[in-house]
Parts: sequence; structure tokens; C-alpha cells
Amino acid sequence: MAALRTLEKPRAESPPPRGPGVGEGPGRGPGDGASALQPARVATWLVVGVVTILFASFTSTYLARRTLPDWQPVAMPRILWVNTAVLLASSVALETARRAAARGRRGQARRATAVAALLGVGFLLGQLAAWRALVAAGVSLATGPHSDFFYLLTGVHGLHLTGGVLALGYAWWRAGRAAQAAMLTTVAVYWHFVDVLWLYLLVILFWV
Repeated sequence: MAALRTLEKPRAESPPPRGPGVGEGPGRGPGDGASALQPARVATWLVVGVVTILFASFTSTYLARRTLPDWQPVAMPRILWVNTAVLLASSVALETARRAAARGRRGQARRATAVAALLGVGFLLGQLAAWRALVAAGVSLATGPHSDFFYLLTGVHGLHLTGGVLALGYAWWRAGRAAQAAMLTTVAVYWHFVDVLWLYLLVILFWV
């Protein structure tokens, strides 16, 4: 009977093997969220593609409209040169932030990101000043087709740049995370794109 009771004694179950935890995997630490930014990278490139198509359609309409006899060119406000320099400086600051983050210098990356965002805000304020200068000179939306396109193109560009400033603010807020370099690289793709887009608009509006 003792032997029978011994056989009927339940066996202790061994704990199931543990797999990698959430956010872990081969070659990846628990705090590494770089792969989590992959959807953001894809979304960024999709936005770049959509914006490119949008401004391509604007350009085709603009080039067709300027051939009509009522076209009266608007003189470029001088402050646009200053705005352009400010925007290019913001790209330099963001590139400095991205490289600093890649080297693990998170404090320097955070400061440079803040500078890039502030310069972006400065560009937007400069654009408002350019609009006010044109209005003071008697150039409004009702002045002619060229002024219409100037306000339209610079306004839509300003909206997209505002989105970039918000993205820079988010990157600055997340500056202490392990995926800082990957995040700044994603933001930089969009930011450099809107910088190049602004240079393109200058050429289209005043030199074509």
C-alpha cells in the first residue's frame, strides 16, 4: 500500500520555458525601440511622396497660368532671403543633433534639436512678416494671379513646415530614449525635404 501511495503522488510540474520578453529578441535589449520606429519611417516617406505630388500639381497649374496676358509678377520681399538662411541653418542644426545622437551624446543632440525647432519657428514668423510686407505694399490675394500663387504656395509650405516643427518638439521631448538617433534620422528626412521644397518654390515663384 505504501508503494501504491508513492506512485499516486502528483509530480511537481516544471515551469514552462521563458521566451524573450516584450521588446527583446536576438541582438536587441529591452530598451531598444529602434525597430518600433519602422512604421514612422514608412509613414514619413509616404507623406514626402504625397506632398511631392501635391506641389507637382501646383507647379503644372502655375506654369500654365503664367502664360496668360494678365500675369503681373510680384517683387520678392527681401526678408525671404533671411528666412531662407534661417531654414538652412535649422537643417544644419538638425544634422548636428542626428550625428551627436548617433555617437551617444544625448545632451548635445537635445540642445541641437531645440535649436533646429526654434529656427523653424523663426522661419514661420519670418514668412508672416513677408506676408505683412506685401500687404503693406498693396499686394494681396486680389492683386493678381502671381500674388495668389505666392500666398497659396508659401501658405501650404508653411503648414507642412509647422508639422515638422511639431515633430522636432516630439523628438526633443523623447531625447533621452535609446532610439533617439533613429528618431532624429526619421524627422530629418522630412525636415530636409521641406527645406529643399522651399528652395524649389523660390525658383518657381521668382526665377522661372
